[in-house]
Amino acid sequence: MKVEFKNIGKKYEGREDFTLRNINLDIEDKEFCVILGPSGCGKTTLLRMVAGLNSITEGDLLFDGLRVNKVAPKDRDIAMVFQSYALYPHMTVYENMAFSLSMRKERKKVIHDRVMEAAEVLQIKDYLYSKPSDISGGQRQRVALGRAMVRKPSVFLMDEPLSNLDAKLREHMRVELVRLHKTLGTTSIYVTHDQTEAMTMATKIVLMNGGKIQQAGKPEEFYNKPHNIFVAKFIGSPTMNLIKGKMSNGMFISDDKVIKIKPNNNDLELLKPYENKSVTVGLRPERFTSGKGLEDTFECTIDVIEMLGKEKILYTKTKTDKDIIISTPGHHVYNEGERHSFGFDLSAIHFFDTETEIRIN
Repeated sequence: MKVEFKNIGKKYEGREDFTLRNINLDIEDKEFCVILGPSGCGKTTLLRMVAGLNSITEGDLLFDGLRVNKVAPKDRDIAMVFQSYALYPHMTVYENMAFSLSMRKERKKVIHDRVMEAAEVLQIKDYLYSKPSDISGGQRQRVALGRAMVRKPSVFLMDEPLSNLDAKLREHMRVELVRLHKTLGTTSIYVTHDQTEAMTMATKIVLMNGGKIQQAGKPEEFYNKPHNIFVAKFIGSPTMNLIKGKMSNGMFISDDKVIKIKPNNNDLELLKPYENKSVTVGLRPERFTSGKGLEDTFECTIDVIEMLGKEKILYTKTKTDKDIIISTPGHHVYNEGERHSFGFDLSAIHFFDTETEIRIN
């Protein structure tokens, strides 16, 4: 089912400002859309609007072209998975999964067949007759997913479902959820503050901040073509390096005069209107190169090294004490306290208007 937001706004009673305003978004049928953003950005409010748990102040919410603003939650053909699992402790796994179907007075055979089908897909058949307290966190999360699956909804809604799990289990469940989506082909809307979940699971990401959509698109677009400085900083770990400076005679010069970059010809054309104006350069940590034999280089001192196996993260400082984070292959030899020269991959430099924070190139 396709879900459309048309100029959606939300204002809570007693508050002066809108929590959400002018939200326009299309989530296509069978898409796995992750709504990403920091705490308080409005992502859960948006999800609860789809569920019918929050009213809509302005605009229209459409399911396959039909306006559903006033449709009751039970009539929306959606299923929601919560962060807390929300399982009934006195019921078995089977009874938890069957509960919504029982309340709808479905036939016993239909209930049994759907529960067993979901249990097979989620690999939880071995503990269908256990209580939630007797199974692990990961297993409880699968039960919560199974309870949503048996309803065969047109849309799955998931509100930070992995945040209570440990790191290893979160990694495993990310893969499980992607496999599940491919198997079921159901439109899924997933809320999280975790960029790793968004980048690894989504077919579409919607990044929000301050009640507004900052960017919507494929995961690779967020990493390679961030629309603005907020997106550039939010996506990527370690975070993108941001360096303020000015364009002077076709050359970027940082405010502290330490870093000078001659942009490639394509970027130079786009930067012409910014001559003698403030520009912010963005560079991912892995896009630095060894400074040997390069024209545009800078020197820095290695302050801290993080060894992560396949890569080393170098936390460095320039002579003006500017922090620069550089990622190198794990087998390269560096030592804390050493001075090194680094250059830039010119094809991977991002330029932003410092005043508006909007991407230039």
